[in-house]
Amino acid sequence: MAKTLTILGLESSCDDTAAAVVRQRGTQPAEIMSSIVLGQTELHAAFGGVVPEIAARAHAEKIDICVKQALSQAGLSLSDMDAIAVTAGPGLIGGVLAGVMCAKGLSVGAGLPLIGVNHLAGHALTPRLTERIDYPYLMLLVSGGHCQFLLVRGVDDFTRLGGTIDDAPGEAFDKTARLLGLPQPGGPSVEAEARNGDPARYAFPRPLLDREGCDMSFSGLKTALLRTRDRIVDEKGGLTSVDRADLCAGFQMAVADVLAEKTRRALRLYLADAPAVAVLSVAGGVAANSLIRSKLESVAAEMGALFIAPPLSLCTDNAAMIAYAGMEKYRAGLCDDLTLAARPRWPLDRSSPALLGSGKKGAKA
Repeated sequence: MAKTLTILGLESSCDDTAAAVVRQRGTQPAEIMSSIVLGQTELHAAFGGVVPEIAARAHAEKIDICVKQALSQAGLSLSDMDAIAVTAGPGLIGGVLAGVMCAKGLSVGAGLPLIGVNHLAGHALTPRLTERIDYPYLMLLVSGGHCQFLLVRGVDDFTRLGGTIDDAPGEAFDKTARLLGLPQPGGPSVEAEARNGDPARYAFPRPLLDREGCDMSFSGLKTALLRTRDRIVDEKGGLTSVDRADLCAGFQMAVADVLAEKTRRALRLYLADAPAVAVLSVAGGVAANSLIRSKLESVAAEMGALFIAPPLSLCTDNAAMIAYAGMEKYRAGLCDDLTLAARPRWPLDRSSPALLGSGKKGAKA
């Protein structure tokens, strides 16, 4: 019988500093004992996006506070932990470093095993934390910095079926919000505006739907919105609230349509292997968008697959997913030592060519 494991997880890859404790008793469902997320929205609000240097400093100042609060909320101490799991990449390197160095200190001080977790794997394994689904399953990871279809066969076994060749949807939502004078983060702002808008008023493109495969592109969609906005401003001298709402609705619908059709194609590839139980799961911050969720759920039903979307609190960055991914790695004997490095780039599928090319620090995606 599998032993009870209690894992402390740390996450600091972008602009949320987080710590969590996850426990699993034998083969029972894993339990989130605590989850603390300290956001940085106010720190970056004046800049229209995340400033890496500001984020890194905030992580360094808050990570130990997060750990203390997570342990307190769980009613446990470091001596009750079996291991420390930490996001070791990909992400903004200053923030990732803050988390990794804190985890190393805790590991040495408490004499606990250290487990480096790929942030994307944290998202990809979240359905196993919340729903206990079996491998293999199809995951659409859709967030501010990433968009990939992943065939998940194991804790360290991922095959990318397709992904974005430029902007991720979350990045496109953020840029759209900036173009329209809406607050950050852009996803919730654009979605809120879109509720009162007409998605059919402006004809936005659906990039790459005329191309085979599951790859996506959202940069051109953002450019189309910019040109439409400028045309309206030239004609009227500015944007009305109705114009803004219609632009948001049209943009959001275009993103949702692309994701839905590409998901349909990815499902066909996944279903060709006839899994015992077909599962489509979606994770990442953009998975919180209600229109996108609805369209993906419809595609799953159409294709005969079970649709799973984690609770909204586990779609955005959090440390519970890191703790759980660390737990799966620990059970598989995949631990690290103090040579664990912070990595700005860390593709899950190491055998497929990088979608966005490579640089001095390795494949970007």
